[in-house]
Amino acid sequence: MHQNDALGFIETYSLVSVLEAADAMCKAADVELVGYENVASGLISVVVRGDVGAVKAAVDAGVKAASAVGPIYSSNVIARPHADIQKIIAKYVVDW
Repeated sequence: MHQNDALGFIETYSLVSVLEAADAMCKAADVELVGYENVASGLISVVVRGDVGAVKAAVDAGVKAASAVGPIYSSNVIARPHADIQKIIAKYVVDW
C-alpha cells in the first residue's frame, strides 16, 4: 500500500445492495476493488482502496446507490491505514 492510500468499506444487509455499492464505488472514482466478505447474519462488506479523496468519493457514491436498494449497516474510510492492517485486508482479496 502506498503512503497516501486509504481503505473504504461499506456493509449492507444483502448481496444485491453490496453489488450496487461496489459498482457505484468503482464507477465514481479511481479506486481498486479489494474484495468482499459475507460477514454474518446476512451482512456483506465490500472493500476498496485508493487515494484518500477517491476513496471518500467512492464510499459516498456507494452508500447512496446501495441505499436505493436496501439498508446500509455501516460505512467507513481509513486514511493512511497502518501497514499491519494489510494482514486483515488480505483475507478479502478477490482473485480473478
